[in-house]
Amino acid sequence: MEKIAFKLFLNPGQADEYKKRHDQIWPEMVSLLKAAGVSDYSIYLDEQTHSLFAVLWRTNNHKMDDLPNHPVMQKWWAHMSDIMQREKNGGPVIVHLKTMFHLD
Repeated sequence: MEKIAFKLFLNPGQADEYKKRHDQIWPEMVSLLKAAGVSDYSIYLDEQTHSLFAVLWRTNNHKMDDLPNHPVMQKWWAHMSDIMQREKNGGPVIVHLKTMFHLD
């Protein structure tokens, strides 16, 4: 298993809507993430900068690289496109974070 972390960027004023949509996450999206090897996935908000901080565990043989091409992921990205900063391909702007310290 590998733990990874990354940032995403919420549009100002959209925190409540972001939370609402994730509280109502689609079962098919949950199934897709789990099938890709994702578990223990959390997202946190820095309210001052509107930055989202995500951390998750993934299996060594994960299929996360295939997610952007899956129809359910494409539908989710479209669903979230009005409240987040997006790339030209419709996916969210993601900045991968480097581990600097870990304490078990």
